[in-house]
Amino acid sequence: MKSPDQVIESLRIKVFANWHLDVTAQAVSNAVPGRAVTAEPTRPMWPRSLPIGSATQADLELNFGTYQQQVFAWRDWAAEHGLELVEVLRRVNGTIQKIPTHLRIDSLDTAAVLLGGDWPARLERGRRRVALLRSRFPGVPDLATIVRETDSFTDTDFELLCSAARWFARNADTAAGLSPREVPVEGLHAKWLNTRRPLVAALAGVASLELATTHPARIHFRYLDPDYLATGARQHDSVTVGDTMFPPYLPEIVVITENKDSALHFPPLPGAIVVEGAGFTGATAIPGIDWIAEATDVIYWGDMDTAGFEIVNQFRSAGMAMDTILMDLRTFENYERFGARTDDKGRELTHVPAKDLPMLTRRESELYDLLTDPEWSRVRRVEQERIPIAVAVAAVRSLAGLPAAD
Repeated sequence: MKSPDQVIESLRIKVFANWHLDVTAQAVSNAVPGRAVTAEPTRPMWPRSLPIGSATQADLELNFGTYQQQVFAWRDWAAEHGLELVEVLRRVNGTIQKIPTHLRIDSLDTAAVLLGGDWPARLERGRRRVALLRSRFPGVPDLATIVRETDSFTDTDFELLCSAARWFARNADTAAGLSPREVPVEGLHAKWLNTRRPLVAALAGVASLELATTHPARIHFRYLDPDYLATGARQHDSVTVGDTMFPPYLPEIVVITENKDSALHFPPLPGAIVVEGAGFTGATAIPGIDWIAEATDVIYWGDMDTAGFEIVNQFRSAGMAMDTILMDLRTFENYERFGARTDDKGRELTHVPAKDLPMLTRRESELYDLLTDPEWSRVRRVEQERIPIAVAVAAVRSLAGLPAAD
């Protein structure tokens, strides 16, 4: 039989995966009759019954004293929180006993109170924004996704999003070709718009904002070859995608790191360079740099989380033949104690639905499948910086067939 903490963790996973769908569907069911709303499917959401475990007949009869104590504990806990247990009648050693099988949660708000933290405030904010978006942008599709994507927005950012979307909805024809800096919306700046283009377009009801093309990506890297470094020449360099540039030596080994710090601290290595991967941006741009893509050994080292594996898949889908280091279950378990449960904004890292990543190897997929399992209760991210550089260097040397460092 599960403990209350285990069931609450299961509840947390379910609520995180669906809260935005729930608050949007609730808005549909609560809409004023006769008023048009977005045609989004409603579905039975609450109440929900969460399983707390069911013993086999043999085990129940053999260990009934232990189960009885667990049943008493569950009843006390449920009564303390004003919750209902779903119970069934079972024959145990010739007697009829009531055995709880599920915990019944009557509403999303009850679930939010049980989860605590910022969940009640999140639901209130989500419902308020659903109502605002329905009144300002009637008929917008996939409203639930927009509500989820704006969950971390301040009220100022949310109002700016609405203002930008309203302007693009009204000026779709004249907006084409403008730079982000030229969009005449008060309070809007180019960086804000560049990072939220898909969201603004979705809310405006247009396929794309059709703004002027941004500048080409610039890839930063460091030379690692000891003989080259001994000349005193520059150590840091960059290449702009689409430009003609060749390094002073063509690398035999290219190490691409997801995070900048890992690249900056990578030690000398014969015939090698280390590239700042820049996340998904790099996965799009770096495969177009021929002298990187054609190196004998292209090795990627990133965070052990869902995004890290999606980046690997994107690199390979773009034609980059690469191996990975320190992105497998064994490494994860070795460094799991340093794992993160929150992101850089302090938000809880919870279940992210799995994507189809056909370019992953079997070992990579093994860990990715676990990290995207809704029942996974361990940490969901181990950042590459938590692994010593010396361990990464040893892994690169081994993969490239170089002798171990002295």
